[in-house]
Amino acid sequence: MVLCFFGTTINAQTNYQNSGWLFLLNNTKINKKWGTHLDIQLRSADNWNNVKNFLFRPGITYFLNDKNDITLGYLLSETHNQVDDLGEHKLTEHRIWQQYIHKHKISTINVSHRFRLEQRFAEKIRNEDIFAQRFRYFVRFIIPLKKEVKNFEEGLFAALQNELFFNVQNKDKLNGHFFDQNRAYGALGYRFSKKFDLEAGYLNQAVKGASNNSVNNVIQLAVYTRF
Repeated sequence: MVLCFFGTTINAQTNYQNSGWLFLLNNTKINKKWGTHLDIQLRSADNWNNVKNFLFRPGITYFLNDKNDITLGYLLSETHNQVDDLGEHKLTEHRIWQQYIHKHKISTINVSHRFRLEQRFAEKIRNEDIFAQRFRYFVRFIIPLKKEVKNFEEGLFAALQNELFFNVQNKDKLNGHFFDQNRAYGALGYRFSKKFDLEAGYLNQAVKGASNNSVNNVIQLAVYTRF
């Protein structure tokens, strides 16, 4: 999957960055069929200099059954950039998003697949507002590190995930390419109960740019709550 990115680096310069992300996710089940989704993220600039990105993503979830659900939501994204000597410049993006999640097990490993479509309403630095759509495919594996675990409710685990991003409308207003980015992630975590996970890991974000590509080495702390 990462080959989609690295195959394009031959004729483009690649910039490398190091940052930290804080990821908070809550899923609350209101009743058998309905629930809420909320994730909040803070992301630092290169070399952890300052907070560059703030994301706030609420949604409403409908449970088709125990293994499948769909969600409709909104996202507010703020990016704080340093523009030459002009100081900080804040860019705001609003999104409407829809997603479908399918969950299953492979032996004791919990697997989830997420398919997400985003309608993006974004500001550009030159005061040009754009609209674009992006498709994302995400797969995540939760691997309990206890032996003979049938229903994993407590203990140490490993998490592996990957997410692919594709520009499906108005790509010329973004990076000019169908492929947008790839995020590969590995972490160790601890499940304190059915309601609370804490994990820390490394995420490699490979982004295809209009002229230059970038690789972001991310240390991520993630908190998952379920009610």
